Amino acid sequence: MPIAIVVGAGIGGIATSIRLRAKGYDVLVLEANPYPGGKLHAVQQDGFRFDLGPSLFTMPHFVDELFELHHKNPKDYFNYKKKEVVCNYFWDDGTRFSAHGDQNAFATEASKTFEESEDSIKDYLETSAKKYDLTAPLFLEKSLHKSTTYLSKDTLTAILQLGKLDIYKSLNDTNEDAFRSKKLVQLFNRFSTYNGSSPYQTPGIMSMIPHLEMHYGTFFPKGGMHQITQSLYALAKEIGVEFHFSEKVKKIRVEHGKAKGVETQKKSYKSEIVVSNMDIYPTFKKLLSDQKQPEKVLKQERSSSALIYYWGISKKFKELDLHNIFFSNEYETEFEHIFEKKSLYKDPTVYINITSKDEPNDAPEGCENWFVMVNAPGNYGQDWDKLKAQCRQNILDKLSRCLDTDIAKLIVSEFTLDPVGIEEHTSSYRGALYGAASNSRFAAFLRHPNFSSRIKNLYFCGGSVHPGGGIPLCLLSAKIVADLIPNTSYASTT
Repeated sequence: MPIAIVVGAGIGGIATSIRLRAKGYDVLVLEANPYPGGKLHAVQQDGFRFDLGPSLFTMPHFVDELFELHHKNPKDYFNYKKKEVVCNYFWDDGTRFSAHGDQNAFATEASKTFEESEDSIKDYLETSAKKYDLTAPLFLEKSLHKSTTYLSKDTLTAILQLGKLDIYKSLNDTNEDAFRSKKLVQLFNRFSTYNGSSPYQTPGIMSMIPHLEMHYGTFFPKGGMHQITQSLYALAKEIGVEFHFSEKVKKIRVEHGKAKGVETQKKSYKSEIVVSNMDIYPTFKKLLSDQKQPEKVLKQERSSSALIYYWGISKKFKELDLHNIFFSNEYETEFEHIFEKKSLYKDPTVYINITSKDEPNDAPEGCENWFVMVNAPGNYGQDWDKLKAQCRQNILDKLSRCLDTDIAKLIVSEFTLDPVGIEEHTSSYRGALYGAASNSRFAAFLRHPNFSSRIKNLYFCGGSVHPGGGIPLCLLSAKIVADLIPNTSYASTT
């Protein structure tokens, strides 16, 4: 069988390996870390289990179809349940809102809480769905960089309706045009963080993101988010994918304009196909340093990163669920600090994920495991020790006010992950969670394609290339890559 090498065992790399096995390739995955999953990893400490990376799970059918591709029953490997409440929202003035996954229930309750017309909320969600339906075939499901993509009926339809996609105004402007309530505008503005961008800069087309939560739903994987990695890794091994951990790739070998394999710190490997699941910046700067660099792509503004405090809390809070957000009183100022000042604002928006709400064994009896995150700038050489200490106190002050409890006294286990650590452990340039930011209307077209136009047989998947970051988009990038790579004579035909 022809050989395909995948550099990196993040979720995009694992998904690509599974798809390439179905196309008849012998697949070798090389990973610098001693574990699979990249950002999608977990840690046990003091009786608490913490998911380290992504905490939102939507569009689970993209995971299921990887098992179905190999005629496996997904439920034999991976199970999940749908959440009735998507997220609980809190404001400092005492306003609280539980966002239901059902669109009608959401519109009814949001209308009461925010004194907004129920019809205007339903209209906004319907428009969100239309934007997604118009753009998904072009922006998410196919390569943006192949001429055949633009010859389809779906693409022509989308191009003819560009005026309805709000690409010429910001997400914030789009939301302010839709609602009078500043809190509801803020609630819908926060979806810009799903691609690491600012709602005051990213285009209004991003208002399609709520559709992913409302239509497809949000889910909790049994065993936590890490189980997504574990189940796909188990499938990949079962179908014959070979993994080498703690083996860092040093170079992608290119001969006569073709990728011919890789060199690691241990040995050299030959292959017919090379796929990099590594962040596109270090892929070129480190693995392809002797090749022409795509400077325009590599100079793009990076997405936001994250500062995460993992806290074991010695109390249960009935008002909290799996997903919880405590909003800043000055949202625009917060994003100015992140993207312009490369710093953290004194009043941050705080996200808390608590998997022990759905998986009680993730925390000792009477306790909860808090994943406490604020959006942060990338690593630009800031004094992170100082920023982390200041931010920790600001978070504690905010949560203690909103929950009327001294949170500091409840912390019985703690560790922290900052942009420096994210960059070190995942090779994400500057610790950016989503590769390039989407703070311009052309951002989708400026992401690096899933293939190399100069080097044959070289492909790219993962959150730093098309179609973007986050679990669903990483899985779609794997599908796009697999569609670009030809079948072998060994491909499964059943």
